[in-house]
Amino acid sequence: MKIYTKTGDAGETSLYGGKRVPKNSLRIDAYGTVDELNSVIGVCRSLNTVKELDLFFDELQRDLFTLGADLATPEERSTSPVLRIQESHIGRIEKNIDALESHLTPLKKFILPGGSRTSAMVHFARTVCRRAERIVVHLAQVEPSIGKNPVIYLNRLSDFLFVLARYRNSLSNFSETEWDPS
Repeated sequence: MKIYTKTGDAGETSLYGGKRVPKNSLRIDAYGTVDELNSVIGVCRSLNTVKELDLFFDELQRDLFTLGADLATPEERSTSPVLRIQESHIGRIEKNIDALESHLTPLKKFILPGGSRTSAMVHFARTVCRRAERIVVHLAQVEPSIGKNPVIYLNRLSDFLFVLARYRNSLSNFSETEWDPS
């Protein structure tokens, strides 16, 4: 099977189910940004040296594939079961946030993104996640049938990535740099 099909040469692509849409449509932008986030998580994973954290990265990458499939499949596509982000995905992230936060000093000020290489890249992943969230919020306003879970999932994921970056820094004994507005 060839990797190129030439079906997108005119600037269109197919959603799951066969509907053709422009490659710059909001839905394509949404799941394309989720794909970008998945790649950034892959870079985080390649930099990571802590086995415990690799399990988180693995879960996230699998979830992001599910989210991409969810966003690539219009609600009217109901002839076969489609993977969708569920409340259980969101609950797992909340549980992970609580577990990691229990090991961290509570924040009293804003901190600058950075620290270890892995932490700095996780902070970058968080910003890509926030962009994906903004795009999916816009998509949900235009196409309410996508449901609430993709937006909620991305909101929790960005929180988790923030906590994960802090946790990774604490494991490496990197101190956080507080933002001084003066």
